[in-house]
Amino acid sequence: MGTTRIAPPASRVRCGLQRVDITPPVGIYHRLWGAARHDRATGVHRPVLAEVIAIAPLDGDDPALVRVQTDLCCLVQHQHDGLAAAVAAAAGVPRERVVIGYSHSHSSGWYVPDRISLPGGELIEPYLARLATALAEAARQARAALAPATITYARGRCAMAANRDYWDAERHLYACGFNPDAPADDTLLLARITGDDGRLIATLVNYACHPTTLAWENSLISPDFAGAMRETVEAATGAPCVYFQGACGDLGPRHGFVGDTAVADRNGRELGYAALATLTAMGPAGTAFAYTGPVISGATLGVWAYQPLDDAELARQALVAGGAYTVDLPLRERPDPAALQAELVDWEARQRAADAAGDPIAARDYGARAERARRWLARIADVGPGPTYPFRFAVHRLGDAVWVSCGGEPYSLFQVELRRRFPHLAVLCSPLDGDMQVAYLLPADRYGRGLYQEEPSSLAPGCLERLIDAVAARIAALTAT
Repeated sequence: MGTTRIAPPASRVRCGLQRVDITPPVGIYHRLWGAARHDRATGVHRPVLAEVIAIAPLDGDDPALVRVQTDLCCLVQHQHDGLAAAVAAAAGVPRERVVIGYSHSHSSGWYVPDRISLPGGELIEPYLARLATALAEAARQARAALAPATITYARGRCAMAANRDYWDAERHLYACGFNPDAPADDTLLLARITGDDGRLIATLVNYACHPTTLAWENSLISPDFAGAMRETVEAATGAPCVYFQGACGDLGPRHGFVGDTAVADRNGRELGYAALATLTAMGPAGTAFAYTGPVISGATLGVWAYQPLDDAELARQALVAGGAYTVDLPLRERPDPAALQAELVDWEARQRAADAAGDPIAARDYGARAERARRWLARIADVGPGPTYPFRFAVHRLGDAVWVSCGGEPYSLFQVELRRRFPHLAVLCSPLDGDMQVAYLLPADRYGRGLYQEEPSSLAPGCLERLIDAVAARIAALTAT
């Protein structure tokens, strides 16, 4: 007998959502790209937003998870932890129940402490203080809005993202950009949140792609492609659309590294249309698609229809469990801080000399080298001593789904492998939850090739595989019953 019933993965929970505009002020320090020549943001392309999603079991008021999604690039660990503590206090939950994710837009600004002394840096600390207040208030409102809801999941595809480990055969080096010769994970996981009254509360779009459409030529504050993606989906649904960045260490837009905001908007619409196609194909909440039998016509027709879920299915979808965990990951040998400081001084001097000589290309390149040294100095201070790093991750079982988050920037193998191991579950993967000082998590076989992602990584070969195994073990334990 073939398959006669298809019940999409779903979560039956209490859910509350609140959105807040967190657009930084024009004039704030903006330069993230080493090749950029500006410091201050000169305007706003689209608003920078944040959403707070509170999730609780059906039979309880205390949130098991408070998920914050922002359009920011990322923050250093003590800034990240400060935001999480403010959200936890406002939501009335322990700190370990708060996950903060970043879309990772490279045009939303760069607010780490070593930029405070630079032009526009004087606006960073006041902005982060307002951000903490805004997110705390949104968390209070999200908790107050908790109400029964069904989160139904569906998988789609979008070809906007591509592999970005490009081998430049002429120059015998790897460049970080569109690689048409390698496959890319094009999975789009869509989550539709529906109230018990049938109202669409929100859609969540989990997709892996570096928001690097806009690069060094852009001086506008922007959420990159996520802004137009949201606008496209929300225009069709009338409900908030929340972007969950996926594991995108090796993925970026086919067309990127430009200063033209129209390209970012086009990338966003491509993703938005793919999300809408996935949403349109979904059946009603709380139903399964079932074979009802043959009908004799000109042919013998097999008829399928949507039918209510049974009590066992509904009970399984209401299971809520999980939390925050750590795994020790091996660290690489770190560069010598004194040598890095000397490099920084030297590259900055070369940049000034190139500017004085009227050579903008050399000045740009020297500035990028200085930027690399500056970032390594910050990473070393945050990673600390020792052979391993206590890497944080979270796994939350929500019925037929698991929401997985972790720090750093893992390659897409992270989500591909977890979904392969647990094909019966909707696995929502979202990294960038702190621990940015470790940078990238590459597959072991990608080390030693000269890839960009290895240069800033604090972690040694084998780190990604260890993380996958640790997360998989938690998923297996949480879904064993």
